[in-house]
Amino acid sequence: MHQYIFQLHISAEQYLDYYRGTVKTVVARASNGQTVQFPASLLQRFISPEGVHGRFTLTCDENHKCIALERS
Repeated sequence: MHQYIFQLHISAEQYLDYYRGTVKTVVARASNGQTVQFPASLLQRFISPEGVHGRFTLTCDENHKCIALERS
């Protein structure tokens, strides 16, 4: 398994593009310098009136399929 730790700061207004489906993926830079890309739908449970903010851990399997996204 692979784990990627990264920070996200997406305002509520910016998240509307993800919610509407205009933007389907999120791209972030992990703390190790790697770029990670994952479906925006994984963020739905983390949305607040201010948007999505915080440190997250994305866990993927050996085929780089997303297994879990957790706030860390």
